[in-house]
Amino acid sequence: MLYREAGQFRTSYEDDQQVFPIRQDRWAVALFLAVAVLAVPLVINDYWANAVLLPFLVYAMAALGLNILVGYCGQISLGTGGFMAVGAFASFKLTTAFPEMNLIIVLLLSGCVTAGVGVLFGLPSLRIKGFYLAVATLAAQFFLVWLFNKVGWFYNYNATGQITVPPREVFGFLVTGPEAKPHVAYLFTLGFVVAFALIAKNVVRGRIGRMWMAIRDMDIAAELIGVRPLHAKLSAFAFSSFYIGVAGGLIFTVYLGAVEVTEAFGINLSFLVLFMVIIGGLGSILGSFLGAAFLVLMPILLKNVMVDWMGMAAVTAKHVEITLMGVLIIFFLIVEPHGFARLWQILKEKLRLWPFPY
Repeated sequence: MLYREAGQFRTSYEDDQQVFPIRQDRWAVALFLAVAVLAVPLVINDYWANAVLLPFLVYAMAALGLNILVGYCGQISLGTGGFMAVGAFASFKLTTAFPEMNLIIVLLLSGCVTAGVGVLFGLPSLRIKGFYLAVATLAAQFFLVWLFNKVGWFYNYNATGQITVPPREVFGFLVTGPEAKPHVAYLFTLGFVVAFALIAKNVVRGRIGRMWMAIRDMDIAAELIGVRPLHAKLSAFAFSSFYIGVAGGLIFTVYLGAVEVTEAFGINLSFLVLFMVIIGGLGSILGSFLGAAFLVLMPILLKNVMVDWMGMAAVTAKHVEITLMGVLIIFFLIVEPHGFARLWQILKEKLRLWPFPY
């Protein structure tokens, strides 16, 4: 009896190299992008921009950078907040020193500055790994925050130590400052995140990405087959720090507008981004977005339910929210330790064999 297995199969190198090989996957991505670009700007307001969409996008950018380092290269880092501070202060110095410079160039240069700092603090990864590397990056976090607090040149000797972004336009639209329209700031940030997510998706599928994953899986075996640990680890730190620096620049210029380094870029931010990566899924581009969405949207949902619907006091609701978030994180790590991205991977395997999934 002749039969043919149903499903979508890769029958050529072109099919195998597609970023989104499954038809339903391409449709879903196209639909989400269409809604994000065409529908959301029509209904967005200040609350949705400042409380939901902008924090989700900038944290997704930071989680994307950290996932490259931790998930794809296996190098533990607890200095995300400090590297984001480097990006924020670099963008502040560039916008004040070069008033005519385009904001896009400012953010890209801020990412380059952060990449250089990341490579500097990534040098210990050549000799240490695991817990010891985590402690080294944690030291970088405290050192960078201390540096930006104590050296007045970084905040232009402001008495309060706070930095404030000046108004800047991009292609004739005001993007920074209190007068910026929420849909303009949202679209500007969305463009950055989508572009860099596609770049990261292609990089991790190429030679550099395979080199990172070889180091992650077994560094000694990777070195034996020709992978240079110096090049692999430092390139991962540079690539990751670039993304994190751009995220720090976006937090300062577009999202907050004015920051104080201890409050905005403390150790809590480093752990928050790390939790996003773990919950979303290590070694997954999509997992960075899923983890950021969970840790940004879930507190808002819990607060609205407890304060608005249940009439709970705001202070009590905050304590319950923190407790519930911790319980939910532990629950999801027990139920699915590989993160939300693993659930989507299982669903994609069923979609590949549609309409007769096993």
